[in-house]
Amino acid sequence: MIQIRIVFLLLYLFPLILIAQSPYHIDWKKESILIGSGMLTYSGSYYLESKINPLTIEEIYALDRADINSFDRKASFFFSNKARRTSDVFRTSSYLVSSLVLINKKPRKDFTKILILYGETVLLTKGVTRLSKRSAKRLRPFIYNDLVSLSEKQKLKAQFSFFSGHVSATSSNCFFTAKVFSDYFPDSKYKPLVWTGAALIPAATGYLRVKAGRHFYSDVITGYFVGASIGILVPHLHKNEKDKKLSFYPIPNGIYVSWLFAR
Repeated sequence: MIQIRIVFLLLYLFPLILIAQSPYHIDWKKESILIGSGMLTYSGSYYLESKINPLTIEEIYALDRADINSFDRKASFFFSNKARRTSDVFRTSSYLVSSLVLINKKPRKDFTKILILYGETVLLTKGVTRLSKRSAKRLRPFIYNDLVSLSEKQKLKAQFSFFSGHVSATSSNCFFTAKVFSDYFPDSKYKPLVWTGAALIPAATGYLRVKAGRHFYSDVITGYFVGASIGILVPHLHKNEKDKKLSFYPIPNGIYVSWLFAR
């Protein structure tokens, strides 16, 4: 007959009850891969940019709005400096949003870990975004707009439409914040509010980028999902496996059962 031994060791449980464990762990092999990937994509984007030349006047006049796919075509009629400036505010503010998780002392004790995770998130988002822009060389919508000056159209950045860097940065910052908040406070009543905010802020940024004539719809949609994926994935990859509340371990005479009352 198999003997099932339930072992509750006070010396084992007492520290777990009193000390809140971090939901994350740092593995420098993993960190080297993430940081290395970010640096590789970032440096690669600069190399590709060095090979790109501004559009000539002849190339600009040869462009035809009819060549734009039907889903994105409407964006080529938009242009607004006010919307562009407002989108800049949204992007800049999103970097401050990530610091809100440090208001509570529980995540603040893990400041170094969170800083490493956030640094990797920012580096990967910027690297992947820049590399995509320089690889795709997609023309921005305003290039097809007759109301925009030739000097604006001939700027090198006019060829970096896909995908939206404003949206990817805002999305990764906001979803990183929501993910970290949820990992530290899984039972918080504010989780729906946090995730709703994380979803709406980059969506608003995307709307402004389209209205500004800086991006097509597909640019902001792609930037949204790329940023959200990185913002969620980086913290998730660092989740501590020991956070499980109920664990089973085989022992020679039966099964060891441990119940973690507090994180």
